Amino acid sequence: MERINYGELVQTILSQHSGNDLDTETEVQLVFDTEREHYQVLHLGWYEQKRVYGCVIHVDLKDGKIWIQRDRTEAGVANELVAAGVPKEDIVLAFKAPYVRQFTDFAVG
Repeated sequence: MERINYGELVQTILSQHSGNDLDTETEVQLVFDTEREHYQVLHLGWYEQKRVYGCVIHVDLKDGKIWIQRDRTEAGVANELVAAGVPKEDIVLAFKAPYVRQFTDFAVG
């Protein structure tokens, strides 16, 4: 069985989250550093009279695993990865404290 290309899969999933769901004055930026394997979705611009800038999703690939550093989505990037065929033992919920990860169904590190 051929191994899933995690970099390509992460880019595909994050690209699906690049829709503009706030306002026409804001934008969503995809930031892909494929050399160092860092992937982000950023919201920026203005909503009404307030500045919008924030990281919605941040994923890194380290040591053959997918490290989800930040996930502000409803569906959950980890769930999307599992649905795409990634084994849970290859996904680290890095936004959870290391001592809590043992209580999830995902990898601890």
